[in-house]
Amino acid sequence: MSNTVVISIALLAAAVIIVLLLRRTKKADSNPAAAEQPAADSAIQEDEVLPLGTRRVIPESEHQIPRRRLDDNAMKVVYRLEDAGYEGYLVGGCIRDLLMQKQPKDFDIATSAHPEQAVELFRRGRLIGRRFKLLHVRFGREIIEVATFRASHNHDKAGKDNARTADTGMIVRDNVYGTIEEDALRRDFTVNALYYDAKDHSLIDFANGYRDIQDRCLRMIGDASERYREDPVRMIRAARFAAKLGFEIEPDTARPIHELAPLMRNVAPARLFDEVLKLLQSGHGEASFRQLRRFGLFQYLFPLTDEALDDEDYPVETLVVNALCNTDRRLAQGKSVTPAFLFAALLWYPLQRRMQELEDETDLPPVPRLHEAANQVLAEQVKHTAIPRRFSTPVREIWELQLRLPRRHGKKADQLMEQPRFRAAYDLLLLRENSGEDLDGLSQWWTDYQAANPVSRREMTPQERDEGPRRKRRRRPRRRKPAADNAPKQDD
Repeated sequence: MSNTVVISIALLAAAVIIVLLLRRTKKADSNPAAAEQPAADSAIQEDEVLPLGTRRVIPESEHQIPRRRLDDNAMKVVYRLEDAGYEGYLVGGCIRDLLMQKQPKDFDIATSAHPEQAVELFRRGRLIGRRFKLLHVRFGREIIEVATFRASHNHDKAGKDNARTADTGMIVRDNVYGTIEEDALRRDFTVNALYYDAKDHSLIDFANGYRDIQDRCLRMIGDASERYREDPVRMIRAARFAAKLGFEIEPDTARPIHELAPLMRNVAPARLFDEVLKLLQSGHGEASFRQLRRFGLFQYLFPLTDEALDDEDYPVETLVVNALCNTDRRLAQGKSVTPAFLFAALLWYPLQRRMQELEDETDLPPVPRLHEAANQVLAEQVKHTAIPRRFSTPVREIWELQLRLPRRHGKKADQLMEQPRFRAAYDLLLLRENSGEDLDGLSQWWTDYQAANPVSRREMTPQERDEGPRRKRRRRPRRRKPAADNAPKQDD
């Protein structure tokens, strides 16, 4: 090969290198933010508190959420949304619980798809709600809830048209859609504003929620007073999360609750019933009760019980605490609990107080007096926390059995044990005696009777009272048969 050819090849290679360098320089000059991005990312420290709304990405190597703990059906929904060109993320309590080494009960999803767009992607999906439109996707008995990214409703006409606020500041309709950043800042607490990105399995944090979970701190996003006015139920949620997670409520988040607690009167009783179930059946019912009392919220859920707490004639608080602790233990053991039993226990002493008042005011016998007192107590309770009939009817039955359990003569004990509410009534009887009521050993008798064999049961059962010879039943006089049609009619 001649020197001329070698020199030509070298010059050509040098020219190619120069062109490539010029192109790289031009690209960097046209996008300086991209050139500086790696330096900016590396400057963020793991424990640094960023301004609200600043995006922080926590890689899988740092958060270490095992993929095997993610719900398969929830991930199917996320992937379907992404395949259709939308954003989709696991969000909220499921991410919080996974970071705390707890298995979530529910997996919720946030998406850029509007409800009407998202529902078209799922054969078993349906839209629910007016206040907040949501998509429910059903997989057998499991329901995955999908919500569209929401934004503030104060900044433009579209927001005002799709949102509605009451005079108290409470949001009664909120279907204003936005970006993931806006959605994060519309959530209640920082620990609930974490998003799981299925594309690279990272977490996206706009509110320093990851740090607050590590610090075990419950912090409201934005101005706490304003957020409580928007939705007073957030005050109950603060009490519940503090109890459930064992977190300390941040001072600015806790401070307005006492003052704004009366706003609870504006919340629909049916919605408060759902919140009460979450409070009392979370496995942390006793701690939730303490938090509700601490912030003056319990009186807006159970006003009659709250009033009775100051009555020294009844061990009200002891019974309530014992009932909630008993429920917490059952849930920890994987046993079932029924809301009817909890309501029967929480309202037992308000019922007793009303029965005493009726005894002083009327001459009703015990059972009718109980029925009337139950009607009045439940009628007052449903004004604050709705109790569906499927629960209020068993509550009445549990209460009535409290009057029947002392009657053990003859076959009555066995007949009582056949009642469908016997077990719940027996549990309430135990709680009453353990709380300080003097029942003359009645709960122990029933405990022994249930464990005894048939022979021992007959020996334990008091005989029917000797009331002398039975009186003959007076029979009603037989009615005369009507006269036949052809019989002569009698004169009037």
